Amino acid sequence: MNANHHQAEEIDETIHRIVEEHSDDPNFPPGVLAAANRYLFDEELKQNPTELQHIYDELKVEAALILINSPYAEVRAVVDNHDDTNVSGATFRTFVIGTIFVGAGGFINQFFSIRYPTITVYPNCAQVLAFPAAKLMELLPKKQFHTFGYTWSLNPGKFNPKIMSNVGFNTPYTNNIIWVQYLPLYFNSPWATNFGYQIMVALSTNFIGYGLAGLTRRFLVYPAHAIWPTNLAMIALNKAFHAEKETVANGWKVSKMRWFLYCFCGMFVYFWFPDFIFQALSYFNWMTWIAPNNIHLAAITGSVTGLGFNPIPTFDWNQFIVFIDPLIYPFFSTFNYFIGALVTFPIIVALWYSNTWNTGYLPINSNVRFNVVLSSGHFKIYLQRVFDNTGNFYNVSNAVGSNTLFDQTLYENYSPAYLAAGNILLYGVFFAVYTATLTHAFLYHRREIAHGFKSIFSRKKTSDIHKDVHVRLMMAYKEVPEWQYLVVLVAAIALGAAGVGVYPTETSPAVVLYGVFLAAIFVIPVGIILAITNVQITLNVLAELFGGLWFPGNAVAMNYFKSYGYVTTAHTLNFAQDLKLAHYMHIPPVHTFWAQIYATIVSSFVCIAILNFQMTKIVGVCTADQVDHFTCPGINTFFTASVLWGTLGPKRMFGAGGIYNSLLYCFLIGAVIPIPFYLLRKRFKSFEYVHLPVIIAGGLSWAPYNMANLWPAVPVAWVFNVYIKKRYIAWWSKYNYITTTAFSAAIAICAVVIFFAVQWPNVTINWVGNTRPFDGCDAAGCPRLPIPDKGFFGPGPGEFH
Repeated sequence: MNANHHQAEEIDETIHRIVEEHSDDPNFPPGVLAAANRYLFDEELKQNPTELQHIYDELKVEAALILINSPYAEVRAVVDNHDDTNVSGATFRTFVIGTIFVGAGGFINQFFSIRYPTITVYPNCAQVLAFPAAKLMELLPKKQFHTFGYTWSLNPGKFNPKIMSNVGFNTPYTNNIIWVQYLPLYFNSPWATNFGYQIMVALSTNFIGYGLAGLTRRFLVYPAHAIWPTNLAMIALNKAFHAEKETVANGWKVSKMRWFLYCFCGMFVYFWFPDFIFQALSYFNWMTWIAPNNIHLAAITGSVTGLGFNPIPTFDWNQFIVFIDPLIYPFFSTFNYFIGALVTFPIIVALWYSNTWNTGYLPINSNVRFNVVLSSGHFKIYLQRVFDNTGNFYNVSNAVGSNTLFDQTLYENYSPAYLAAGNILLYGVFFAVYTATLTHAFLYHRREIAHGFKSIFSRKKTSDIHKDVHVRLMMAYKEVPEWQYLVVLVAAIALGAAGVGVYPTETSPAVVLYGVFLAAIFVIPVGIILAITNVQITLNVLAELFGGLWFPGNAVAMNYFKSYGYVTTAHTLNFAQDLKLAHYMHIPPVHTFWAQIYATIVSSFVCIAILNFQMTKIVGVCTADQVDHFTCPGINTFFTASVLWGTLGPKRMFGAGGIYNSLLYCFLIGAVIPIPFYLLRKRFKSFEYVHLPVIIAGGLSWAPYNMANLWPAVPVAWVFNVYIKKRYIAWWSKYNYITTTAFSAAIAICAVVIFFAVQWPNVTINWVGNTRPFDGCDAAGCPRLPIPDKGFFGPGPGEFH
């Protein structure tokens, strides 16, 4: 009797938790939430004992499921609700394989980061290749050794899934700053080759992110609602490699491993066509082929510089997943993101056709890149997707002196900087999404945020506060206390301040604190949205804006502010995602802590070593005619952004009297607009899946991208994450994440093969299937209006200041 009473109390408590914790949770099953609300608050239901008992029985099953597993079908599909504490991931094998792949990943990504076309190795490549390497190491002797009281073996037994290969693949962002400091073409500071300076700032930005990630675990890792959907795909692949017993899913007996191989091989073969052999499959802008030189047709339907309004724009999976992976993202995220792009589409069209801010003289959705021209020893740097008053790319060298500092006289004799319609909208959306994120986090997640802060000072066990099954399982392992992450954070800040202050960067060490302060404000709101929706709000534009305002005329200082504001936030979220991955895989937190620190140190040293080799040993590096194509396209983009935001400064574009000053009202619009949607959601059930920050973020789909990179994902997402998930849940649980992971891994590895097999030796296939998509106005970005007879539009020389 007491047991039954205790069980009834536990079920009742769980039903209350469902309503309390999941009322604003778009990932929680709406039917269960509605039933819980009816059971607790519907007075008419309480007068009908039969129906009340029926709903109670349904909720009892759900409550039991929540108590012993995750509340979310997505997590239950791939993450085990049990753990074997005797299985360890901290083995000699993990150390060797992890070191090799982290070092190799850092080497390849850094070495080819300055080449065009570039090549990038992602963690899913390491995940695929680590499995055969680990199986090979199972052949090593099992003899045990004793070192410093620790017992270890070359072969600790059967390869187990408690490994992690998701850190160390990113090159240090500060390498971009070092490049523009060092190159004679730019700031010409030879001292930037100092290894001590390079490693200090590189380790600083990485470990600030790691320290912040550890301090945000109670907001971004422990809560069950912090799903981090991308991790689920990685875990699905990991489980496919280690599955011992396969289940039958809706009549399908194919094992996860075999299904992965089918999908991997199929995509590996197919990707050669859209990527190299038949590129029209990738850019299927078929409507522009009817009249290639029709400006209006190219602008609206084109996939290269147009808006991509095309019902069948691509047959390339790599184009499908530019913004949204339709099999990983929750469908509500995919659809909200698409709605954001759809709503902003007519705004861009209206700006262009009304010639607002002289947009009619420019391409509608500029997809052009910068280029660097060396002529008679003088450089010309053309800003990415920024134009002058003649419709040509903005030549920064016409507005700065020989010392790359801003020259007011040269500027006034040249031109203001103009943006295409798509880029204008992009900046307005960026401004709006930042304040909307803060307002949305307060309205929808203030309880979780307050709960997280309270739990920091609570004496209760973590498992008593966060009742998720994976939190309870992780209590079997020693947790890393917050003070250790705080030590990492403080040490990283000190390291960065020393690197910036000791060396002649012409930048105040306070820039490190300013940047970290910006990151601290946004990391929890942005992180919560990312963990729930899989949509990340990046702070790059906000960091450039504030950096340009706080350090006017100092491009290097602006770069460092961006590095310590925007980049450390991105690193924090990457590390938090890794911590959640380890949480799902039930890896001891202490092992994760040291594994991430070790991997980051190895990667940083490898990347800095390669950076020095590139700067000192590659002849003609970063010049337009470098024989091996090490032309540094990303570095050139970084430099032009430095000049635009740091030297010209945001005041000239967005300040009082600036061309785009009115876009600053978007900050206010973003702060206010979530409020009516919040009130409507409380009143009307149809608004429960409206996620305003994701909708606004959908407006970031433009310039250089377009609807062709987003629309194809929507029907695929509906098929997999609505239709199949609802009707064939067993098949979806077994194969959904495996399918998309196999596709992504195949594309990544195939891209490496294509790069070395045909792109490196400059092999091309010149036929209509590769040239037609890039003919006519869609490729050229034709403006709607001709430049006036006077030779320029807008105010002329001496008419602006």
